[in-house]
Amino acid sequence: MTSSQDDEKNRLSGRVSRYARVGTGIGSAAARIAGARLFGGDPDLRREGELLAAALGQLKGPLMKVAQLLATIPDAIPPEWAAELMRLQADAPAMGWAFVKRRMTAELGLGWERRFADFEHQPAHAASLGQVHRATGHDGARLAVKLQYPDMESAVEADLKQLGVIFALHARMRPAIDTTEIRQEIAARIREELDYGREARHMGLYAGIFDGDPDIRVPAPVPALSTRRLLTMNWLDGRPILSHREAGQDTRNRLATAMFKAWWYPFSHFGVIHGDPHLGNYTVFDDADGTPTGINLLDYGCIRIFPPRFVEGVIDLYRGLMAEDRDRIVSAYESWGFRGLDTELIEILNIWARFIYGPLLTDRVRRIADGVSPAEYGRREAMRVAQALKARGPVTVPREFVFMDRAAIGLGGVFLHLDAELNFYRLFNEQIEGFDRAAMGRRQADALAARGLASADAA
Repeated sequence: MTSSQDDEKNRLSGRVSRYARVGTGIGSAAARIAGARLFGGDPDLRREGELLAAALGQLKGPLMKVAQLLATIPDAIPPEWAAELMRLQADAPAMGWAFVKRRMTAELGLGWERRFADFEHQPAHAASLGQVHRATGHDGARLAVKLQYPDMESAVEADLKQLGVIFALHARMRPAIDTTEIRQEIAARIREELDYGREARHMGLYAGIFDGDPDIRVPAPVPALSTRRLLTMNWLDGRPILSHREAGQDTRNRLATAMFKAWWYPFSHFGVIHGDPHLGNYTVFDDADGTPTGINLLDYGCIRIFPPRFVEGVIDLYRGLMAEDRDRIVSAYESWGFRGLDTELIEILNIWARFIYGPLLTDRVRRIADGVSPAEYGRREAMRVAQALKARGPVTVPREFVFMDRAAIGLGGVFLHLDAELNFYRLFNEQIEGFDRAAMGRRQADALAARGLASADAA
């Protein structure tokens, strides 16, 4: 056995042992939290969050993405827990070259290197589920090769069990939110992210949506060099979006406008959203003169497809808030799947709705939220909603709400980072002008069928 093979074996066994340690750590943290509560007194929620974060911090994997998502949903977990979990980073250690070769052989077979003119040994980027290498095709095309870490399906299932422990612990505390559907939604979307074939189809879907758009670029997959766990696509040059924070106001506004369109146009016209608004999923490309011009949309693992009635509900709620039309507001919440909508619950939901829709309700140029840091965006409103729901009893959050909420908060965070000053009212109304549910449904069905994706009702 060669030295490199020993390294590979050690790396794999180390990965397995990390998951085992995290499982033990979560159980220990849960036991300490439950024990402290058993003896009464006011719980130290921040300390509890630190215990959970310490347990999870041993694992740089899928659960980190889940923790960050939960921080955007009012009282899915206590805000003090969320604040600690948000400190965790979702970066996994990169695989070494010996392991990369083994993984590539498993996906493309022996002699896989001959299928590339060049393949860089060091990854360009490492994330929670896989890593990306630069490569060159025999036709000279520059490529991005996304390779999934080994045994990630088992890792994801282990992480989802740990998530169940966190939810079960929170359920003992008279939570404001029934997390049953939240857990189901998170599990479905995380499992989808493991299927790189599906991600390639998502990429094709967005390429069709933005075909010919000068402000938004989508990479193109290379099917001959892709599998379920390997995704090869063309490389898109670009700089991090945060590198433009000190650019002129016009440049920052131009990039924010492209981001607004990249999110709201697919949703309002095709019922799909890019559900992981992490800053690393966008880069900025320049025109021929070197002027920052538009957005490269990267990473299509977490695309959420919505049925047309949900999209119509989002627009109806906006119009109901604009006109203070209670019947329309109630109808919108019902179309989302909320039940038991008495006056008290409607007013509580409206706190959150007015926060999400707030920048879209006034016809003026403004920042998304003056004087608020990206890390604190939505935190105050989430706490208000959680406190109001506590007195009322658990409310089941419809599963379709989860990634819609996550994406809206993330998008707002991008606008805060860019310090954009825009008329969000006009940008939004341009996207929803002439909306017709039946027409959108036909457009969506055609686009999904063209890319071999399931219908919205089956998503």
